[in-house]
Amino acid sequence: MRVETGDVGIEVGVHGPSDGPPVLLLHGFPDSGRVWRHQVPALVEAGCRVIVPDLRGYGRSDKPDPVAAYGAGRLIGDVTAVLDHCGVGRAHVVGHDWGAALAWALAVFAPERVDHLVVLSVGHPASFRTAGLEQRQKSWYMLLFLFPGVAERWLSDNDWANFRQWAGHPDADAVVAELEANGSLTPALNWYRANVPAESWIEAPPKRPPVQAPTMGVWSSADPALLEAQMTGSAEHVAAPWRYERLDGVGHWMQLEAPDAVNRLLVDFLPT
Repeated sequence: MRVETGDVGIEVGVHGPSDGPPVLLLHGFPDSGRVWRHQVPALVEAGCRVIVPDLRGYGRSDKPDPVAAYGAGRLIGDVTAVLDHCGVGRAHVVGHDWGAALAWALAVFAPERVDHLVVLSVGHPASFRTAGLEQRQKSWYMLLFLFPGVAERWLSDNDWANFRQWAGHPDADAVVAELEANGSLTPALNWYRANVPAESWIEAPPKRPPVQAPTMGVWSSADPALLEAQMTGSAEHVAAPWRYERLDGVGHWMQLEAPDAVNRLLVDFLPT
């Protein structure tokens, strides 16, 4: 289905029984909803109604030009509009990468919409920003991505050689084809430009109310860009039951690299 949210259309796939507990899956950079293809069948088999959007800027969803169109408020508005369109008041929310950051934001700013929260790879924004110099070093690419045109060339020149080497994405060919076919590269980078400005590297994180939903954080030990501390430190920002799970020897795209392990964790944690 297609959900209109103001001037942006969001493409959404809905799977499973209409009366099942709703589970919203939020992808990150540089993916689309297809990154969840191994999780959807497992959740449907568990009786869930699974809602999988291509977030704004990605896949078949609209790609507005202004950087400001990718600010957190717009992204939260898209997600709540999708839930409204599906007739869902509260959902279990699962996010990976930027989708995890968006899931945290939804749980903070629209807590009435989040039943249970699962965040893969990316911890609470305040925990991420206070995780120390080593995490900043691992996040070097975020500064590069702030430079329009330069970042696009760095990623895509020479048949996307830098992207392929830096990201190590298990679906690299399919992701590159999708980015090229849909013109998603600059819109995807605009998520960084709108939400992680240069000054955020030196300013203290803003104080936000703690997350009220039961939360599970999952981190994988072979993730080249994210430290364990930025995930485990998230516990300080959750006022509900917190559960931490570590997947050893698994890279950043855990839902593709270790789908069975991720599926078991999701089905075990989410009330179905």
